[in-house]
Amino acid sequence: MRFKLLAAAAALTAVITAPALTVAKPLTVCTESSPDGFDVVQYNSLVTTNASADVIFNSLVSYDEAAKKVAPSLADKWDVSADGLTYTFHLRPNVQFQTTDYFKPSRPLNADDVVFTFNRMLDDNNPWHKVAGASGFPHAQSMGLVKLIKSVSKVDDNTVKFELNEPNATFVSILTMGFASIYSAEYADQLLKAGKQADLNASPIGTGPFMLKSYTKDSIIRYDVNPTYWGPKPKIDRLIYAITPDAAVRAQKVKAGECQIALSPKPQDIADAKKDKSLAVVQTPAFMTAFVALNTQKKPLDNQKVRAALNMAFDRTSYLKAVFDNTATPANNPYPPNTWSYDKAVKPWPYDTEKAKKLLADAGYPNGFETTIWVRPNGSVLNPNPKAGAEMLQADFAKIGVKAEVKVIEWGELIKQAKQGQHDTLFMGWAGDNGDPDNYLSPLFSCNAVKSGINFARYCDPELDKLIAQGKETADQSKRTKAYEAAQQIIHDEALWIPLGYPTAAAITRTNVSGYRVSPFGRQNFGAVTVQ
Repeated sequence: MRFKLLAAAAALTAVITAPALTVAKPLTVCTESSPDGFDVVQYNSLVTTNASADVIFNSLVSYDEAAKKVAPSLADKWDVSADGLTYTFHLRPNVQFQTTDYFKPSRPLNADDVVFTFNRMLDDNNPWHKVAGASGFPHAQSMGLVKLIKSVSKVDDNTVKFELNEPNATFVSILTMGFASIYSAEYADQLLKAGKQADLNASPIGTGPFMLKSYTKDSIIRYDVNPTYWGPKPKIDRLIYAITPDAAVRAQKVKAGECQIALSPKPQDIADAKKDKSLAVVQTPAFMTAFVALNTQKKPLDNQKVRAALNMAFDRTSYLKAVFDNTATPANNPYPPNTWSYDKAVKPWPYDTEKAKKLLADAGYPNGFETTIWVRPNGSVLNPNPKAGAEMLQADFAKIGVKAEVKVIEWGELIKQAKQGQHDTLFMGWAGDNGDPDNYLSPLFSCNAVKSGINFARYCDPELDKLIAQGKETADQSKRTKAYEAAQQIIHDEALWIPLGYPTAAAITRTNVSGYRVSPFGRQNFGAVTVQ
């Protein structure tokens, strides 16, 4: 009997002292908004990219944030012709599309899927082209891909050739963006034959690390790990997005352990989290710009003097202190200072109420005018406290006689109406995808982007358009810089935006979470995340 007790005690000691087993656990992430859908090519919001492109899909190439260069993804290598007009991508072999209860692929990814993905966006006659409806394909249009890409063709099952109409130094970088996610042509054919085209947006199929399991709008998104994923298998067994619009509630939930990661925290929540031993703060300078867009197609905002007056009426210092708690640096250019070609010579409009009044009088509005300020209801990295910020801008405008009504509009509806040009002034932000200056200029200031709706200033100028185009014609960075510096000067002089700030990207995590990194571009990668 004594021997049995000793043996049992020894066994118990072995269990207690043995290293803990690593068991895959679910990861719950508190996010700020519902996605517009899962057919990422139709939309331009980061929230939608995070819920679709970042987890369900892959693109031909990705952006390596650590190395700061384009890296292989579904294409493991590519070649560029000497004249810069032909790009040949060699696909990674035996990549499987996801198998679900509504789709069972009969073959691996091949060139047909790549051709379908791009022809759908570029070819008016493609049966899937009109499925996007009024929203169209905003990124493809604003980046000028219809004009740029002459053809996309299949060389063989594992080789795809893109022929361009002109050299473009940004082409491969563009393909790292979420909208360039590769779709299954086989799944699209299945839906087309069944007359269920809308399912591409509601029930997506990709090659990414996670598969959509279920979605309840404004509540929760559930993902399962893709068992046939071609890359390193995620270290969690499933992923959950808990949609939580209120930043304070997100902070409370991560503190209570209801989620392991809380995205887009407010500055005060970050400060509080740093004092809590159960929490950790992960942050990095963001490749993002917060701004107020001024709709140049609306009177009197079509007048440069009026736009300049609004810029000079804005107390940026007080705004950044109140809304960002000084965690953002003042913005004066369209893209952040950690971007090559950033022009330090461009200075922000000075805060000068009296000069602003004089400009308004010179423009024919000595008694001011009425306008609206559009803003989202819930906070984000680019606008931690929308209501407070809008009210501060409203008060600044009132000092020069401009009566502004603040309109708080649900995020999805705000984006939809703003792309149609319904706004006067609009709190907005932009997160770049790959560190290239054109990632801001083409989508936000080109004439193509007015048509796609992403140019929220709705300003189409031949000289500015020419400079943006020149910046893409050559890989010579010095020549590109010269064009982009001139473009930045026009954007400033025309006062197309009220630049707000360059924020810090941050997230709050539980201390039992490891492997999570905050992206300066706002993208999400949970592949290396573990929950102890």
